[in-house]
Amino acid sequence: MAKDICLPLFETKSAKGRILFQLYAASLVVSICLIYAYRVSYLPVDGGIEWWDWIGLFLAELWFGFYCLLMILVRLNPVHRYTFRDRLSQRYEKDLPGIDIFVCTADPSIEPPIMVINTVLSVMAYDYPQEKLSVYLSDDGGSNLTFYALLEASRFSKIWLPFCKKFKIEPRSPEAYFRTAIEPLDDPLKAREWHSIKKSYEEMKMLIETTTKLRQIPKAVRKEHKGFREWDFVTSQRDHKTILQILIDGRDPKAVDAEGQPLPTLVYLSREKRPQYHHNFKAGAMNALIRTSSRISNSPLILNVDCDMYSNNSESIRDALCFFMDDCQGHNIAYVQFPQRFDNLTKNDVYASCLLVTCGVEIEGFDANGGPLYIGTGCFHRREALCGEKYNRDCKVDWKSVNYQGKVEGSASVLEETCKVLASCTYEEDTEWGKEMGLKYGCPVEDVITGLCIQCRGWRSILFNPERKGFLGVAPTTLLQSLVQHKRWAEGHLQIFLSKYCTLWYGHGRIPLKLQLSYLPYSLWAANCWPTLYYAAVPSLCLLQGISLFPKISSPWTLPFVYAIFANSLYSLGEFLWCGGTVQGWWNDQRMWLFKRTTSYLFGFID
Repeated sequence: MAKDICLPLFETKSAKGRILFQLYAASLVVSICLIYAYRVSYLPVDGGIEWWDWIGLFLAELWFGFYCLLMILVRLNPVHRYTFRDRLSQRYEKDLPGIDIFVCTADPSIEPPIMVINTVLSVMAYDYPQEKLSVYLSDDGGSNLTFYALLEASRFSKIWLPFCKKFKIEPRSPEAYFRTAIEPLDDPLKAREWHSIKKSYEEMKMLIETTTKLRQIPKAVRKEHKGFREWDFVTSQRDHKTILQILIDGRDPKAVDAEGQPLPTLVYLSREKRPQYHHNFKAGAMNALIRTSSRISNSPLILNVDCDMYSNNSESIRDALCFFMDDCQGHNIAYVQFPQRFDNLTKNDVYASCLLVTCGVEIEGFDANGGPLYIGTGCFHRREALCGEKYNRDCKVDWKSVNYQGKVEGSASVLEETCKVLASCTYEEDTEWGKEMGLKYGCPVEDVITGLCIQCRGWRSILFNPERKGFLGVAPTTLLQSLVQHKRWAEGHLQIFLSKYCTLWYGHGRIPLKLQLSYLPYSLWAANCWPTLYYAAVPSLCLLQGISLFPKISSPWTLPFVYAIFANSLYSLGEFLWCGGTVQGWWNDQRMWLFKRTTSYLFGFID
């Protein structure tokens, strides 16, 4: 038993095949150097337009070479993490900490309430002591339709949660489960219950979708819960007071499911909105949740997910705890990031929305270089790190001696009133919220800059990419959606690079140099537009003028160009296939690479 206490709760292994990659990278660097040698050796001496075209192409190639080195650095030594949940259970089962789960939504017309509650139900059904779970839904749209859907979900959870645990089903989003599950004909008991639960879900879904379509709550329904009275004072979605309703109070002995087991706490929050105040989008909503939850449940760990990203793995909490609660390596971990994965894409992913290589290779390399960036969803946080505390040796927690539950007193109705001020427009005035506390304000990618600041305060971050994906979401499925999303990302990352938070100086002396450089490929996404546009357009235009910017086919100088093109293409194809993609999917990814660099990144750079 004493030996078991010393065993780690997770292990880290380097990825295989690194020697082959290093040989490829070295050969690619040699070919790039030879290309530079050709440009210098055959520089036109007569000046004129040909000289300027040549210099422009040389500068573009210098940029591509620099960017290639950054991408090599990110991929140089990726690592994989593995957890030991059995050891966690043996050591801490009776002392597991509370978990606050934040789900954020903003617009019921874009994010349908039925989708939102499927995410909520999936995180309520984790394989974890229910009394230690508190689920908060932040509705920045201030919609009574979303509130109604959550009310229906709170009732459905009384039969859904026991069903999930009894038959150990995956995934635990009702929509995703019934879409993929096969009727259990070999088990009459399960089949009967399966049909009953499915019928209940379809009835609830029909009610919610009908109400959403009519955009009106029936009078009979409005009388069922006092929370609907809050909307009597709502002027508009952008002008209303704080609406806070505790739909399930986990401390209440009567808050039990159909089998008498306790239910998780379930809270609806729509923070105060006034036209004269800037609300800071998702970052503002998250900070309001952090403050409100600190008064209601105050769990030491926080999971945040977007409303379109349901839990696909009921063991994700235990996996994350293996990192936080490891006796030797867990005390300085601020957050555990799960990769973004999607379940609404076709096999060949026409618009390259799956981020296959980014999540399958690049972020694992990021992890090896000092810790992954925070991507805004599917992330477990240590509350104190998210609230701005710097890491020091005193941050080490004795999980067995600290009981975070039962600290909050007062009835649900009292908490609803006293907590409203924490989500008001004026609460953050003359405070450090949005600056040193909570998520950062003033940047389109507030998640990335928040993660960077946490790392610069001495904390570590971890990427965990389990075999069964932790979360599955909805990716853009049209060309416009994809390009607009990448435009926002590119703009936000460049904004960070051009601000005081640039990793090269803000991170200097605070995070490893490898991690500083690992952020740069994303920070410089937008800057890629200019060399790409030049390389794509100018050589073709020069041919019309009889100006050749490349060596003749018969010249040996052709070899480094040919090698760089084919070696890079073959490697990227192999990498894409290794991550689970297809040849057609890779081709679509290459096509979108050019689209993004000549549109999204260009407009992101200009903005």
